[in-house]
Amino acid sequence: MGLPANTTTGPSSAPNAADPMSRPIPSSATDLPPEALALAAKLFDLARAGDTAALIPYLSAGLPPNLTNHSGDTLLMLAAYHGHTDTVQALIGKGADVNAVNGRGQSPLAGAVFKGHEGVVGALVEAGADAEKGQPNAKDTAVMFKKEEWFGLLGVEEGRTVPGMVPTARPGGA
Repeated sequence: MGLPANTTTGPSSAPNAADPMSRPIPSSATDLPPEALALAAKLFDLARAGDTAALIPYLSAGLPPNLTNHSGDTLLMLAAYHGHTDTVQALIGKGADVNAVNGRGQSPLAGAVFKGHEGVVGALVEAGADAEKGQPNAKDTAVMFKKEEWFGLLGVEEGRTVPGMVPTARPGGA
């Protein structure tokens, strides 16, 4: 399954049902043909699995790098959350927005911090990801899950607390 080729050579007076390029532009996902929905599902699965070699040709053919699924997750969000550094770097190279948040307000950087994916965190920070984007943001996520090894990289301030989070006692009573 691939992207449909535009075989239209000029204006037409009537839509041709056999030509996918002659269909009206869908206004919602429910208006998409089953083939388009299947392709979209495949693309999100490729990002989730980290299959960079299979995913990137679609982006090179014109697939929007910030395509979102029903939850608002981008291809980058799924690749980041599942720890696929090479796929994350390739998506960034194709123009994926490192600060896009999903439908729950989560950023790719916060997801990678939560999951503990060091290479992905580094790639996103290097590409300019904002550690304060999203809810919870990457800084708060690092504090909540005690990812102290990333405090410096993320710019977590000494003594940062997360609103609504009850501080826990440090080992040794300090």
